[in-house]
Order: sequence, then structure tokens, then C-alpha cells
Amino acid sequence: MRIAFDAKRAFRNNTGLGQYSRNLLQALFAGYPQHEYYLMATKTGPLFQPPQPGNIHIELPKGWYKPFPSLWRSNGMRHDLRRLNIDLYHGLSHEIPVGLHKTGIKTVVTMHDLIFERYPQQYKAVDVAIYRKKFRYAAMHADRVIAISKQTSMDLQQYYGVPEKKIRVCYQSCNPAFGQPLSEEHLQEVRAKYNLPQQYLLSVGSVIERKNLLTVCKALHALKGKPDIPLAVIGTGGEYMQKVKEYIRTNGLTDKVLWLSERPGGVDSADMPAIYKTATLMLYPSVFEGFGIPILEALQSRLPVITSNVSCMPETGGDAARYVDPYNVDDMAQAILEVSTDELQRKEMTERGISHAANFTPELCAAHVMNVYKELA
Repeated sequence: MRIAFDAKRAFRNNTGLGQYSRNLLQALFAGYPQHEYYLMATKTGPLFQPPQPGNIHIELPKGWYKPFPSLWRSNGMRHDLRRLNIDLYHGLSHEIPVGLHKTGIKTVVTMHDLIFERYPQQYKAVDVAIYRKKFRYAAMHADRVIAISKQTSMDLQQYYGVPEKKIRVCYQSCNPAFGQPLSEEHLQEVRAKYNLPQQYLLSVGSVIERKNLLTVCKALHALKGKPDIPLAVIGTGGEYMQKVKEYIRTNGLTDKVLWLSERPGGVDSADMPAIYKTATLMLYPSVFEGFGIPILEALQSRLPVITSNVSCMPETGGDAARYVDPYNVDDMAQAILEVSTDELQRKEMTERGISHAANFTPELCAAHVMNVYKELA
């Protein structure tokens, strides 16, 4: 097959959407070299360096579309896809070019989440309108819709009326670096670089209301320093983050919360696996996610996880995580106390985590996606 991808985020996006694109593309290139791959991008970038075999091609805007890359991506790209005799186009993050379904080219789109539909008040009104128009169009006109969790599949049916028969749940993978062993010397170097204590709780994700960091801080306050383990936070935010900081200040928790992203230079993504591996446990009590990639990153890193019993978190955490009511401070505090002080429980959670994480390898992710392509071939 001649398969084209929306590769914009693979080259330019350093968040979960970009990582999903890079992981999937690399696994497809390695596992299915018999196909021709075309990376459609408005520009290349430093985050992704595809291999150089003759079956991988990069296509950029040409002619009068060159000064208008966004217009090319949303509309003009379809002319290049026809010129290249593309058999199948995969929009890796919620979008497909307008009118592509009229060309005879088969289309697949990956839908990561519809959080803006569930929590529109947490987004700008204009952004909600744009997302809704693009996402609904893609979901309704693509031949197959890949949902990265059963939760997203249900949301697609609920909000957009997408027929279940054209949705395929294909779980995503995380960066394989989280599963790689690291030397004790390297771990200690990273620990020293960020001034991390011997034990610490870890929170990873934007400091926004949905991620629920305030409830974590309330649980730490309820524990009254037992156990005496600080919380390291990786993530930034705005108004909600200031609300969390005010709670921390007024309740004497200032020395118990380490804002790693605010240190000079922030947090180097290359150091993330070591930060996970040296932590005591991960706290991820989000009230809603499309997948919850930090849960998988923690399981791959052999780090026990406490997460929410709602949304997709039980899908991602399986039997390996400890689940809590994200709105219940006492429930969360009790879980933190038990897991952080019980070495045997952490060991058992780690072992279950290794087994569960094996269901989310890049190779399995690519195989499931390739099966979707074959349905349309």
C-alpha cells in the first residue's frame, strides 16, 4: 500500500499527540517495510528524524500553497495525495483534509479524546467551535475511526453519533525509553540535577482543574506529614495552578511540594525516565482523560500508580494500579499512606505493572493499526 500520514505533529509537537505520531510511525516503518510511506507535513522539525530507506518520503507544501501551509493541510493536500496515487490516508490527530472522502482515497483518523465537549468551560469558546467543526467532520467522513480507548469510543458515539461499527479501539504505546533499564550512576545524576530526595511522590501533567492536583494536596495535608514524603510536580498551568499554590501556602505545605517545571531550564524530556524510576509512586487522580499516558509511562518504569476509578484510567492501569475516588480526599490519603509505606504492596504492583504494560508496546499498537488499514485495502 501507499500510505500517507498527517505528520505535522510528529515533526513539531512535543506533547502526547506528537509522541503518539512518532511512536506509531517508527513502529510501522520497522514492522511493515513492504509499504510506501508518505509523511505530509507543513514543515519538518527537530523532534522526528525518520529513517532513510527508499520507501519513506516527506511531502511539503508546494507552489502557491507554500506561503499558506495551514490551507494546504486542511484542503490543498488532497491534490498532492491524488498525484502521489495514495491508497490510504491516516490523520493521526483528529483531522482529515476537507473533501478527501470524494477522491476515492481511503481514510482513517485517530481520535484521542473529546474532552472539550465534556468540559467546554475549560476552553476558549472559539477553540471549542474550531475543534468541534474539525473533529466532527473527520469522525463522520473517515472510513474508519481509531479511538485510543473505549472511553473515547463511547464519547464519539455519544457526542457525534459515530456508528460503533466504524470505530476501532487501538490503544497507544508510550516512548520505549521508559521501559529501558538505567544505570544507578545515571539515576543518581538525574536525582542530583533536580535535587530530588530519596523518596518522593510524582505528579505529571498540566496543572489544570481536570487533573485534580488540589485534591492531592488536600490528601497530603490530611496525612499531616505521615508519611513524610514530598510531592514532585512536573507540569505548568494558569489560574488553577495559582489556586493550588495558595492552598499549599496557607496550609503549610510549601516545603512538601517541589515544582520541577519551574526550575531554571525546566525539565528535560530525556530525564523523564530516570525521574519516574527514582520516584516512590505516581499520583494521577485525573477526573477525565482520553488515555492517561503518564499511567503507562509509570508502569513501564516499574513505578506503582495511584489513579482514579473513573474515565479510561482503569483501561490504562488494568490490575496494576491502585484506584481511588478522585473526589474523595480521605480515600486518596489512605491510598497514599498504604502504598508508600508498604514495600511488599509496591513490589506486587510493580510486577503486575510490568505484565500489564506488555499489552501496550509500539509493536502491538502498530499491528492493531495495520489491521485497520487492511480492512480498507
